[in-house]
Order: sequence, then C-alpha cells, then structure tokens
Amino acid sequence: MGKENNPRRVAENEAFAKTKMLRTSPQKLNLVAQLIRGKKVDRALADLTFSHKRIAGDVKKCLQSAIANAENNHGLDVDNLIVAEAWVGKNLVMKRGRPRARGRYGKIMKPFSEITIKVRQVEEQA
Repeated sequence: MGKENNPRRVAENEAFAKTKMLRTSPQKLNLVAQLIRGKKVDRALADLTFSHKRIAGDVKKCLQSAIANAENNHGLDVDNLIVAEAWVGKNLVMKRGRPRARGRYGKIMKPFSEITIKVRQVEEQA
C-alpha cells in the first residue's frame, strides 16, 4: 500500500543535480556554465578546478553531485559521461541600499541564482 514511484524526469542514460541560492548573478554564473557545456566530465572538472572565477568551486560541487547521482542512483559509467546541459536560472534578489549625497539613496541589488547540470552517458567511439 505504499506510494507509487514518481516517473523519471530524465532519460535512462541521464542524471542531473541542481544547486540553488548561489550568491552571484545569473549572467556571471552563465559564463562558468558555458565553460563546461558539452565536455567530458573529467575535462569539465579540470577546467573548473583551475578556473579563476570565484563561483567555479560551487559549480564544481554541483557537477560532482551530478556524477555521483549518475553512478550511485542510476548505475551509469562515470568514464563515459559528458555534460549534456548546464542551465542557469534566477533566484531571489536581496535589496540593500546606501545613503548618498543630497538626500538620495543608492540601491544595492544582491542577486542569487541557481544552476542545473545534466550529465549523459555516451557510447564509446571505436
């Protein structure tokens, strides 16, 4: 009398991971996401490790989570995984401010964003 399993949201040869509330703008996060799209996961991890962008460490953690999901939850081979998709979304924006000259008020927007990384197992080309 248990609950039925939810249908998979991705194909049988795919897995994904999502990280929310990353403290950077979606525009900056998308630059790092472009860096890894379509690459093999070991190459993508190396690129993120040596990237000078501050947010690259959090993106690397999300990619490692997607790889672990693929291996442990779906039984995919880690050596044949590629980053199929990596997309970025907006999250909340904290509004802060600072008093300025002549009675004015300067807005300071502190945006948050989220990233979803989907990995796919591809067949070895001989």
